[in-house]
Amino acid sequence: MSETTWSGAGTADDPWVLKTAPLSSEYTMYRDEASDPPLLVCQVGATRLTYLARAIDDLHAELVRRGDWVVLGAADEKKEPAPDSVEAWGRSADNPVGGWYGQRSGYRGRFGMYVPPLLEALGLVELEHNPRNNRVRAIPHDS
Repeated sequence: MSETTWSGAGTADDPWVLKTAPLSSEYTMYRDEASDPPLLVCQVGATRLTYLARAIDDLHAELVRRGDWVVLGAADEKKEPAPDSVEAWGRSADNPVGGWYGQRSGYRGRFGMYVPPLLEALGLVELEHNPRNNRVRAIPHDS
């Protein structure tokens, strides 16, 4: 991701300022290490969402395992996500946490919208920036 689409250090005092994959909406995110377990705090306008911080490593590992492009499939908590999407994985009983990475009831969805741009900013993934139907794929760590 270019410097023009994100900034910040990822702390509460200096959160990451990110944009959704279509580059249409800006939001902030930071790591709250004081929480038990540690959380990613995502602020979208007046709405606060929280995701388990381990989602960064877990999602990267899943994308490495898949080895190809994966559709984001962002959906609200009450909507069914697209099969085999990042969103579906982020709430699946088969993921490493056995369910939702989203922690705030009623606001557990949109994992596929807000977490992949953070992984891009951290240099862990390639992310498409089309108006819709974006995909993501891992940049594997050097062994």
